[in-house]
Amino acid sequence: LQELEKLGLREDVDLHVYEVPVEYQTVQRLIPALWKKHSPQLVVHVGVSGMATTVTLEKRGHNVGYKGLDNCRFCPGSQCCVEGGPECIDSIIDMDTVCKRVSALGLDVTVTISKDAGRYLCDFTYYTSLYQSRGRSAFVHVPPLGKPYSAEQLGRALQAIVEEMLDLLEHSEDKINCQHEH
Repeated sequence: LQELEKLGLREDVDLHVYEVPVEYQTVQRLIPALWKKHSPQLVVHVGVSGMATTVTLEKRGHNVGYKGLDNCRFCPGSQCCVEGGPECIDSIIDMDTVCKRVSALGLDVTVTISKDAGRYLCDFTYYTSLYQSRGRSAFVHVPPLGKPYSAEQLGRALQAIVEEMLDLLEHSEDKINCQHEH
């Protein structure tokens, strides 16, 4: 993300980068506060997965099944993000299209799709953000630095991914606006 911050995004995009602690209670406070503060068009969360060997676009967040202790040795008693919330929430971003478009750019990074971000803080954060935003969130899992990609490779891949997501979002909103004008 530091690399993405250096690279930046298109001129018309304000990029705000935050580090979210691996703590359930902080996520439950921080994510809604960030949405309220910035009213963003889109929030893209990025998490490191020791198991990942590709850059992975997550399609959905899950509400239940959180049993692992966080960095404060805490786990929600309910084992869920939002009591009474839907079991899963899908991103409104078409991850298959983002994956195809970014893969076609010829970056030296493999991009794949997943429907399960792992029932730990990545998935918990994603669901919390999806719930807050009515699906206007995305989550990207990246492998640890150097395994196999450099910071520069990951930064360029994240830049391309976020720009494709924004492009898709803007074009879907144009269609919605056109339909409402008739």
